[in-house]
Amino acid sequence: MLLFGSSGHAKVVLDCLKSQNISVNGIFDDDLRKEKLYNISVIGKYNSNFLPKEKIILSVGDNAIRKKISKIVKHKFGIAKHLSASIAKDAEIGVGSVIFHKAILQVSVKIGKHVIINTAASIDHDCIIKDFAHISPNATLCGGVEIGEGTHIGAAAVVIPNIKIGKWCIIGAGSVVIKDVPDYSVVVGNPAKQIKTATKKD
Repeated sequence: MLLFGSSGHAKVVLDCLKSQNISVNGIFDDDLRKEKLYNISVIGKYNSNFLPKEKIILSVGDNAIRKKISKIVKHKFGIAKHLSASIAKDAEIGVGSVIFHKAILQVSVKIGKHVIINTAASIDHDCIIKDFAHISPNATLCGGVEIGEGTHIGAAAVVIPNIKIGKWCIIGAGSVVIKDVPDYSVVVGNPAKQIKTATKKD
């Protein structure tokens, strides 16, 4: 496996892959000052000719940057699933996505491409999470929730059943979402209320 990005987020992706006994053979990063992450070489800017048959994961936490990078990468994308995660047999996980420690994906969950399901997040039955979204640690999505492209659900946020959250939204940490959220919204609080409009990134 290869990674693109050598930040703190990459450390967690590495740990996920290690739990699966998947080795990482190099890390791309535009920051040429970086040389190693742990004992793995940081090999500089992306090069499609470097180990072209290896799969790659975009180990970048920022949703918009991850989407931008995905458009230039020629390698096939892999998936990282920590062995401590509980994933239903019929859950669908798109390429490039990462499922971190002790996350729960229940039956009939559909995860898009390049999604981050962070530590101990709980995704209940029939949830749909679209490409480039990020579900933060300890967030809870109850059954039938839909999360739009690029949306960031903050740490320990709760979304009640059958709610639809639009694309490129930001849901503040600890918020409790009890009604649908339109595209490009920033919402916080309990119950969550829109406080401003997010910058359009798609």
